Amino acid sequence: MMRAISGTIKRSIWLAGLFTLCMSSSGFAQHQAVGFTKGMPFSEGYVAGNTLYVAGQQGPDSHGKVTGTDITLQTTNAIAAIEKVVKEAGFQMTDIVSVTVYVTDLNDVERMNEVYKKLMPDPKPARATVEVAGLIGGAKIEISAIAVKH
Repeated sequence: MMRAISGTIKRSIWLAGLFTLCMSSSGFAQHQAVGFTKGMPFSEGYVAGNTLYVAGQQGPDSHGKVTGTDITLQTTNAIAAIEKVVKEAGFQMTDIVSVTVYVTDLNDVERMNEVYKKLMPDPKPARATVEVAGLIGGAKIEISAIAVKH
């Protein structure tokens, strides 16, 4: 009889421990800002659980300025900026599932697509492209993305 009680107690303790672990696993979920600079009004990205939200990235040069007015160069640099945030967060470009592209001129979409198709890995993520009246700093393009770690 003592063995039966002992076995029941062991199983109860084991189940209680398993339940506690399962309930606390949400406490281990990763929530962190990526590329946040104190005093700035935003982070370059934000990880919530297994999802990364990449803030709109423009195509600045190494000095942080949007170089020229060429949409192909700005698109190249914007995708490179996204890749930097993605990698810093511990994700891969193939983890990107959704992209929103903001352009100031729909006539630039064809040339933007040429660069986008070369630089974004297959399969391409879902995408929306929207024309906007203007972007900060006179940029022609800004791209935001959502990535989910596989």
